[in-house]
Amino acid sequence: MVWGVGLLVYFVAVFHRSSLAVAGLAASERFDISASQLATFTMLQLVVYAGMQIPVGLLVDRFGSRSVLLTGTVLLTCAQVGFALAESYSAALVARVFVGMGDAMTFICVLRLVSSWFPTRRIPLMTQLTGTLGQLGAIAAAVPMTWALGHLGWTTAYLVAASLGLALALAMVFVLHDTPTQRNLRGPALSLAAVRASLSASWAHPGTRLGFWMHFSTQFSATALSLLWGYPFFVKGEHQSEATAGLLLTLMVLAIMGAGPTLGWLVGNHPWHRSTMVLTIVSSIVVAWTIVLAWPGHAPTWVLVVLVVVVGVGGPASMIGFDVGRTSNPHERFASATGIINQGGFVASLVLVISIGIVLDWRTPGGGSDYTSSAFKWAMSTQYLLWGLGLIQVYRYRVKTRRVVDRDELEGIARAVA
Repeated sequence: MVWGVGLLVYFVAVFHRSSLAVAGLAASERFDISASQLATFTMLQLVVYAGMQIPVGLLVDRFGSRSVLLTGTVLLTCAQVGFALAESYSAALVARVFVGMGDAMTFICVLRLVSSWFPTRRIPLMTQLTGTLGQLGAIAAAVPMTWALGHLGWTTAYLVAASLGLALALAMVFVLHDTPTQRNLRGPALSLAAVRASLSASWAHPGTRLGFWMHFSTQFSATALSLLWGYPFFVKGEHQSEATAGLLLTLMVLAIMGAGPTLGWLVGNHPWHRSTMVLTIVSSIVVAWTIVLAWPGHAPTWVLVVLVVVVGVGGPASMIGFDVGRTSNPHERFASATGIINQGGFVASLVLVISIGIVLDWRTPGGGSDYTSSAFKWAMSTQYLLWGLGLIQVYRYRVKTRRVVDRDELEGIARAVA
């Protein structure tokens, strides 16, 4: 029950985070903005999300998941109400800032609940299931949200979406407990010296840095497509229908859900090869994008299907970084180390989202939102810079981590699970 409520909260957070993906063109018309201005919505949301990860991790270690998760849900609900009612670009920007703040208070809390309520041998699988099932929120933000925007209008669609948070807040009050023995967990008081020592110790371990770069390398392509640029790319760049674009985004989420449990099993049974899994998956994503971008004219639908499936696997692959961080840090530093690692993918996503917007404006004749296929090929090619950096760093810290991690201990845990 505790995990189920936490999972629903994360589901709704993913829904709110992803709701702008199918509303990008509608937002351009509602606020009369350019591609760069549209990208600023997601940029601010990601800046806040990434910037909040370490503070939220520290708050969870201090006040427990229940209190932080309830605060985040209330904040997220109010922010979506503000976004629904916003009539100006500036007001909508402020609302998305608070969406990012509320969103940032969810995932780390649920991971901490998993680590507190399940035995160690089941944590990798339950972590993947949490991320995988939570992605159903992105499905709810694809086809259903497209329908709602078309039939109910901007304000009503977002107000209905915001109302989900009220029911979840009540469920958290009555159901959530931080641990099987404590309703509200409280850690040591936060002081500047304690915060500095905790973060320094976490970052000093190469396993934490390896987890950071794993998260950085795997997630950003799927995040940029699902949060903002996937729908315009498929409609304007690849000349797919709006319905097909929505289905492609939904298929990507289904790929995320299908890959999650499989990767959870592989990580639990082969922990020494976690970095090899990440390197293989990122290389596959690079190949899939290269085929699409190099295709003469518009890529056929089946090629786009392969793209979204391969890119979707990067979502659960990013969570391998959390498992590396978990085995590299003591339990009392779990949330703060997770916050450090969770910054990686969202920093990369932030850079990519704004880069795509800038390149689209640069390559679109006359400005506006009439993007061309050529403009999108240029814009999506900015991913290669991030992949290059990420792959180098993953390999670099893989070598350093293997020098300080006991392989026999890791594989002994895997044998115990089996």
